[in-house]
Amino acid sequence: MKILLVDDEQHSRQAVLWFLKRLNHEVSECASAEEALERYSPEEFPMVLSDIQMPAMSGNELAAAIKQLPGSWRTDIVLFTGHADLSSAVAALRAGVYDYLEKPVNVEELAAVIERIAEHQALLRENKNLMEHFQDEVRAATEETQRELAQVKQVVAESIIGSVGIFSKRMRAIAEQAEKLHADRSIPVLIEGETGTGKEIIARMIHYGSHNNLSGAAPFVDINCAALAPTLFENELFGYEAGSFTGSLNKGAKGKFDLAYGGTLLLDEISSIPGDLQGKLLRVLQEKEFYRIGGLKKIKTDVRIICATNTPLEQGVEKGVFRKDLYFRLKVAHIVIPPLRERREEILPLARMFLQKFSRSKKKDFTGIGQQAAEIMEKYAWPGNVRELQNVIEFATFAYNDAELEPEHIMGLLQPRSGPASLQEQHRILELPFPLQGYPLKKYTEEVIMKVLEAHSGNQSMAADYLGITRRALSYRLEEMRNEKERGTE
Repeated sequence: MKILLVDDEQHSRQAVLWFLKRLNHEVSECASAEEALERYSPEEFPMVLSDIQMPAMSGNELAAAIKQLPGSWRTDIVLFTGHADLSSAVAALRAGVYDYLEKPVNVEELAAVIERIAEHQALLRENKNLMEHFQDEVRAATEETQRELAQVKQVVAESIIGSVGIFSKRMRAIAEQAEKLHADRSIPVLIEGETGTGKEIIARMIHYGSHNNLSGAAPFVDINCAALAPTLFENELFGYEAGSFTGSLNKGAKGKFDLAYGGTLLLDEISSIPGDLQGKLLRVLQEKEFYRIGGLKKIKTDVRIICATNTPLEQGVEKGVFRKDLYFRLKVAHIVIPPLRERREEILPLARMFLQKFSRSKKKDFTGIGQQAAEIMEKYAWPGNVRELQNVIEFATFAYNDAELEPEHIMGLLQPRSGPASLQEQHRILELPFPLQGYPLKKYTEEVIMKVLEAHSGNQSMAADYLGITRRALSYRLEEMRNEKERGTE
């Protein structure tokens, strides 16, 4: 909470300031009531904490002056004094103050008063907002509830739980572990594995279990930490209250923790979460409550946290970029999904499953995989893992139609090797022109992305690996580029 602290005695003021900052409040201090009145803004300070006995202007006079200002209902005033008597208490209450304390200030009493003010201010603002926009709030809440319900139903309907291919002993063990975790929502889960191994699928298996009950499904909400700017993280996770910052919505906005209440929140690419937010996430995990941005009221949360990453978090801890305490808090349950090249017995069963699925949806005649094509697929390294295998089969069924999948249907979609070395080994060099008139960094970045995609025959998984970013981050950049191009042609 933002608090305006007013006291002409420096030692007394510093003692209270120290205590308030220990409680993580944002405090502005003033040595006189006149200075405080100049600084005061009802939008900024939900609480004013002031001494009564001060030269020139007393705390009672300051309170009376504040209460005459427009918007002062947004502020609760607490006065304290070392000269306690009945008359000063009565005068304080008549001036419209919220509470009255004696010096030296008892820190337990002060903490309790702050908690009461937080609740009081939250109720005042909610009531005023409802009185002014009652019909709009009812309509918006109804529409939002309907949208959330539709999203939940869509997620469950599109979930591949029940049709996911489990064709190896290692993956069966992971599926069994997911089923056990489904029964206990209190356990955080950390899923690690390379890009394209199916981390989100395992997260959904943990959330939904072995059944796919549409009517009783709790929300499953995911957020891609790698695709968000650091400044947007707190907004996305915790939401914000009305008028929290310039450009915010008039009615505020819910965060992912609100939307996932009673269900699961998947934090994908958790290794990308900013350092200053890691402590706040740890606090939510421990205390099961949070504040919205600009909010004064604690919000209780009931959310299972699942985190996924293609970069082992232990490396981030060793490098000092990921909090050790948060790492161990998230790693209560730990699932490591092996890459497809380490479970080659799954390649052909998965390929046949995808071939059947896409042949049916695209109305093609493919019914099996030829011997030569099967040998090629079994020997290939699949750097993009199951996602790359699915993409190859999908494009092959789109581009061709035959009874069996043959080498010519897939060879153009495979790279001899994956990673940065592939371009060097094939003596292919990415060259970009450098015009004399100038080369904006944004344009240069976009051209690099397009060149790398072209070099990898449009395979986004391999291009993302080459660039050292996640496939989701690459898709997000490509979508931004497409949107900018469309806006430029309008």
